[in-house]
Amino acid sequence: MKGLLYIFLIVFLFSCKDEDKIAAESETKKVDDGFEMYEMSEMAALMEQMYVDNQRLKEKIIKGDTIGKFPQHFLKIHESVMTNKQVRDTFFKKQAKIFIDSQELIYKDPKNAKEHFNNGVDACIACHQQKCSGPIPRIKKLYIGEIPKSE
Repeated sequence: MKGLLYIFLIVFLFSCKDEDKIAAESETKKVDDGFEMYEMSEMAALMEQMYVDNQRLKEKIIKGDTIGKFPQHFLKIHESVMTNKQVRDTFFKKQAKIFIDSQELIYKDPKNAKEHFNNGVDACIACHQQKCSGPIPRIKKLYIGEIPKSE
């Protein structure tokens, strides 16, 4: 399982093509031998965790399993440190709220969990279309059912 998480992490880290956008989510550190070592920002690490959590949640919704309680660590989206503080603008804050509201509704209204889940995926994609488009193909894989035609 850890190996799979590391693969997802690597894909996520290299999914943003624009170096300025990569800098917005990460930092690099020079190691003594001259190599640069990637250091993930708090926000990038949180987004990775949210992706993994949502993969698990998707499976529970599909199987009709009990989905449990809303993961409180998702709320850190409002405060997690980004390398580029300018990325946390009004648009980001609005999309983060839409995402959190959709996620919370999954747990409050499990009868419509699929709809709320897909609305959360929509919020992720809408934000990434403006901030860092690299992860969008990966995020789209979270949809339950068909990918909406507007995507």
